[in-house]
Amino acid sequence: MSTIAAANEVVTKALVRRVNVPGLDRPAALITLDNGFDHTKPNTLGPGGLTSLDEAITEALAANPAFVAVTGKPYVFCVGADLVSLPQIADREQALEVGRLGHRVFARLKDSDVPTFAFVNGAAMGGGLELALHCHYRTLSGGAAALALPEVSLGLVPGWGGTQLLPNLIGIPAATQVVIQNPLMQNKMLKPKQAAEMGIADVLLEPADFLERSLEWAARVVRGELTVSRPEVDRDMWDGVLFFARQMLDQRLHGAVPAANRALELLALAKEADFAAGTAAEDEALADLVFSEELRSGLYAFDLVQRRAKRPVGAPDKGLAREVTKVGIVGAGLMASQLALLFARRLQVPVVMTDLDQSRVDKGVAYVHAQIEKQVAKGRMDKGTAAKLYGLVSGSVDKGVFADADLVIEAVFEDLGVKKQVWAELEKIVSPETVLATNTSSLSVTAMAADLEHPERVVGFHFFNPVAVLPLLEIVRGERTDDASLATAFAVGKQLRKSCVLVADAPAFVVNRLLTRFLGEIFAAVDAGTPLEVADSALDPLGLPMRPLALLQLVGPAVAHHVGGTLHAAFPDRFAVSDNLKRIAESGQPVMMDDEVNPEVAKLLVVGDAPLTAEQVRRNALDALAQEIRLMLDEGVVAEAQDIDLCMILGAGWPFHLGGVTPYLDRTGTSERVTGARFLPPGAASLPA
Repeated sequence: MSTIAAANEVVTKALVRRVNVPGLDRPAALITLDNGFDHTKPNTLGPGGLTSLDEAITEALAANPAFVAVTGKPYVFCVGADLVSLPQIADREQALEVGRLGHRVFARLKDSDVPTFAFVNGAAMGGGLELALHCHYRTLSGGAAALALPEVSLGLVPGWGGTQLLPNLIGIPAATQVVIQNPLMQNKMLKPKQAAEMGIADVLLEPADFLERSLEWAARVVRGELTVSRPEVDRDMWDGVLFFARQMLDQRLHGAVPAANRALELLALAKEADFAAGTAAEDEALADLVFSEELRSGLYAFDLVQRRAKRPVGAPDKGLAREVTKVGIVGAGLMASQLALLFARRLQVPVVMTDLDQSRVDKGVAYVHAQIEKQVAKGRMDKGTAAKLYGLVSGSVDKGVFADADLVIEAVFEDLGVKKQVWAELEKIVSPETVLATNTSSLSVTAMAADLEHPERVVGFHFFNPVAVLPLLEIVRGERTDDASLATAFAVGKQLRKSCVLVADAPAFVVNRLLTRFLGEIFAAVDAGTPLEVADSALDPLGLPMRPLALLQLVGPAVAHHVGGTLHAAFPDRFAVSDNLKRIAESGQPVMMDDEVNPEVAKLLVVGDAPLTAEQVRRNALDALAQEIRLMLDEGVVAEAQDIDLCMILGAGWPFHLGGVTPYLDRTGTSERVTGARFLPPGAASLPA
C-alpha cells in the first residue's frame, strides 16, 4: 500500500515543537498537521501521513513533555483518510493494513501515560475526528467549519475507532445520529456548538485566540486545577436505540447502503466489546467495503461535489463578469422572497422587489424580515447583520426602481407570454448591460429573449426549492446569450454559494426533465392499473431519499403537471400526459397524509386492467432514465455524464451510493441494454473490470 500511496498521496506532515506554557515546570509538545497547502486543500491522512504522525508522537514523548497536543494548520484540523489512494488498494490484505495502521498510530495517543489533547482548530471529519477522539481531552474552536463522521455516505464506516469511541463518549442515540443519520441526510455537518453540547469536545473556545486559550486550558487540566467531568453513558437503552435505527434503515434504504448496516453492527459491538476487538471488527468491515460498488460510486460522487462543482465545465473566463451592485427581483411571492433574502445575505447589495400591487410587495418584504428575525432568534445572525439586511431589501410597485440594477431576475408565473411581457417592459427601463435572469424551471430562455433588442444578456437561473437549502443552480445559456452575461451569472452563482452547472437551453434542462420522465413511468404504471402502493414502492431497492409520491407532494402536483405538459409538447413520444396526474393536480388534494397515500386522491383515479409488478415498474423507470440521459448527452444539454450526476445529487438529493444516477445504470447493465453503451468507463465509478 505504501508504494501506491507514495505516487498519489499528498502527505500531511506532523510537525513537532516544544511550547512553554505558563504554570508548567516543563514544555508541552505541540504536533501540528500540515500538508503544505492552504485551507482549500485540507489535511488528510494516508499511509505517509500516518507514518509522519507516528514519528511525531515518538519524538514528542521522548522529550518528557508536560502534555502532548495535536492541532491543524489554519482553518483545518484534518478531514480524514486520503481518499485518492483508496481505489488503488489491490487486495483485502492491503485494506486491512490501512485500517490497522491508523488504529495502531491513533492508539498511542489513547494509551499514552502523558496527557494528550486535541486542539480542534478547524474542520475535523472522518479519520480527523477519530484522531481527536483518541486524545484524552478535546478543545474545539467556535470557528470550525465542519465536524462529521461522513463515511457511511460514501459507502464506508468510520474505520479508525469512531464506532467504538464515540458511543462510549456521548451515548448511543447521539452516536447513531453522527455515524448513520447525518451522513444519510445529504452528509449533514455538526456545528461546533452542537458538537460541544453532545460532549464530543470538552470545551468550546473562541477562534480569535484559540491556540493560546487551548494551551492555557490544557495547563489547568494538567495542574489539577480543572477536572473534566463527562456524564455516564446510559447502556440500558443501547439495544433499543439500535433496534429502532435498524427498522428506520430497512424502511428507508431497503439494504441499498450496506455500509449503514455494517455501521450499526459496529455500534452494537461497542456496548460490551473491548476496544481491541471492536477496532479489529472495524478493520474487517473496512476491508469488505473497500471492494463494494457502493463505495466506488460514493467516491465518484464525492469527487464531483468537491471538485467538479467548484470548477464548472464550460463556464466563460471569470474576468468577463460584470460587477453587480444592485439586484432587482420581479415578483414578491414565496420564491421571489426567498431569492431576495439569499441575494441580500450573500451579495450584500441592495435588493428591490416589485409586484402588481402594494399588498403583495408588502407581504414579500415582510416575509424577508420575518426570516431575518428567525435567524436572530436562533442565534444564527447578530443584530447588526440583521439591521443591515433590513435596509438592503425593499419593495415597490414601480419597475422604474430597476433603472440602476446590474442584475434583474424574474420569478413570475411559469408562462412564456407572461415572462416575455415582463422582459419587454424591463428592457425600456434597464441599461443595455443589465443581465436579465429568468428563474424558469422548464421554459425556453431563447424564446423568452427572442423579441428583445438585447437578447444576448438573457440567461437562465434555475434555483431549486427551498432556495436556501439546495445547493444546485442550473445556469442556462440561450442561443444568443453572450460570454459576459454568462460569466456574470457564474460569478453571482459562486457568491450565492451555489454549485453551478452550465446547461443548454433544452426543455426542463436536467433535473426536472429526468424527474418528470421518472414520474411519468410511475404514473403510466398507475394508469395501467398498478396499485398506487406498488408503483410508489417499486424503486425502494435504490434507496432514494423519498418515494415518487412524496416527491410529487414536495414538487406540487400542479407544477409537475405543468412541467410534464411542457415536455410533452417538446417530446410527445416519451412524455405522456397522465389524466390521473391532471385529476390530482386539479383537485388540490394533498397526495400524502401522515406518510400514507391520501385515500381521497386514490378515489380520483381512473385506471386500466393491466397492472404491472413492482419489478416491471422499476425496470421501466430505469430504462426511461437511461434513454433520456443518452438523448440529453447526444443533444449537448450538458458537457458530460458527470454533470448529469452532479445535478441529480445536488438538485434532487439522489444519494452518493448511486453515484447520482449513471453509475447505477452502468452497474445494473441498464445503460448497455437500453442504449448500447456505458455512460462511464469501467473503474470510473465502479470496481475495475
